[in-house]
Amino acid sequence: MRQRTEGERRLVRALPVLLIVVGFIFDASTPPELTAAALFAGAPVIAAPFYSGRATAAVGVGSLVAVVGLWFIHDLPNLGEGASELFTVLTVGGLALVINRILRRSGEQLASARVIAETAQRAVLPTPASRIGGLHVAARYEAAQADAFIGGDLFAVQDTPHGVRLIVGDVRGKGLQAVEAVAVVIGAFREAAEQESSLEAVAQRLERALAREGTRRDRLDAFEGFTTALLGEIPRGDGTVRLVNRGHPEPLMLHADGALDVLVPAEPALPLGMADLGVWPDRSDERSFPAGATLLFYTDGLSEARDAEGVFYNPRARLLGAIFPGPDEVLDALVDDVRRYTGGGTNDDMALLAVNRPIEGQPDRRRTVRIVK
Repeated sequence: MRQRTEGERRLVRALPVLLIVVGFIFDASTPPELTAAALFAGAPVIAAPFYSGRATAAVGVGSLVAVVGLWFIHDLPNLGEGASELFTVLTVGGLALVINRILRRSGEQLASARVIAETAQRAVLPTPASRIGGLHVAARYEAAQADAFIGGDLFAVQDTPHGVRLIVGDVRGKGLQAVEAVAVVIGAFREAAEQESSLEAVAQRLERALAREGTRRDRLDAFEGFTTALLGEIPRGDGTVRLVNRGHPEPLMLHADGALDVLVPAEPALPLGMADLGVWPDRSDERSFPAGATLLFYTDGLSEARDAEGVFYNPRARLLGAIFPGPDEVLDALVDDVRRYTGGGTNDDMALLAVNRPIEGQPDRRRTVRIVK
């Protein structure tokens, strides 16, 4: 795929010169009544989006030289007709320079916007440390579009007096509005994770934070502002994990021997921000989290990725039986597998978080089994 893209790019960049050469040969080998003026005029226009200003000007000059050279080949045809062709090429070449200048300015503005977007994304959603509270942690944010950084997926991991607490979520919406909601959720989580004694209380703090945000933004409807979220709490030393799932895809428990469990909540609950539809008390589910196992949390950008035939990606089936040295390898293999499965991209952003409880004295590396079957 990359080689074909590079080949097409080289062909497009060579096209202006080819137009001049082909036009000159055609015009020189045919009667004066047949002219290649359209090719000479088109060359600088095609060059404008891909060449620098100087290179575009050079293509325009090349077209002018070709037109003048053909006058002598054809023994100077009607001066008025020749002057008309020359004027056309000169005018179009000037317009090509204007187009080139506009596109270059737009490109500079786009590059600046990308830098701002990336900075905002990193400020709102910093990558967690690789070691937190004795656990090994890895995170990835995969944007659906190349060079895109802003989206509504979120994750955070925090060491607290109550153990390591984490959140993975997905705000409905895109762009700066989604980032604003992500900032609200992450900010409320970091404060509540330190202060609240239970995971259920943390979830309620997030609910209230989104409700305040909805009140502040008068036009925000309850159905437009919801956030699916999965909250986790890993107490120190007791080999368990507590989960509160608010309408989010179920996490996976990857065991050291390749076995896999789907951590389905005992009672389904509505996403955050939908309290107007009904209020149910949050109840955390406690599960075993043995040494050597890895918890995998993800957003629906993973489970809703599709192949060429429209079949959804099934992380449970793809990961079953696979063994990895650590959480980074889990996410690296998963991202690569999704790219192969979809043919290079997904329709939605994808946030991934892997948390591993290391075995005491385990070696740094273990055998890795590829995901691809």
